[in-house]
Amino acid sequence: MSDVRMIEVLLGRIVIHEQGDSHYIVLVEKGGKRHFPIVIGRAEVSEIRRVIANEDVPRPLTHQLAHAIARSLGAEVVRTEIVNLARNTFFALLILRREADGTEVAIDARPSDAVALALRAKAPIFVAESVLEQVRTDHDGPDPLPPPAPPEP
Repeated sequence: MSDVRMIEVLLGRIVIHEQGDSHYIVLVEKGGKRHFPIVIGRAEVSEIRRVIANEDVPRPLTHQLAHAIARSLGAEVVRTEIVNLARNTFFALLILRREADGTEVAIDARPSDAVALALRAKAPIFVAESVLEQVRTDHDGPDPLPPPAPPEP
């Protein structure tokens, strides 16, 4: 990993809206209380749900194919890093390790794809501390909702 302080996060929740395309996952700080949502597409939420449910498909879909390609070329997914947030868009790196020489390769990826591939590979997910501080929700951090109005006298 780079010099940036990275915090391990776990998949906390999957929210699927069957009637629309507004799906998201919530990533939770491992051993902590901070968490944050990431909006994801239908294909990514379906893949994450399949991984969690340990479901097989008769033929490989996109994320299974990408994982199989990496393995067949002698590489393994070792982690996902969510490294930046700019203009309301998260940026991530999918980190692969070449089995032949142990070299790590960082590949630019959408966080939704990188998280889906990390979960499929049983690899950890990290977020930069600076990103987590920008988007976090927790009991000690800022409340994203306005305080309730005082009751009428």
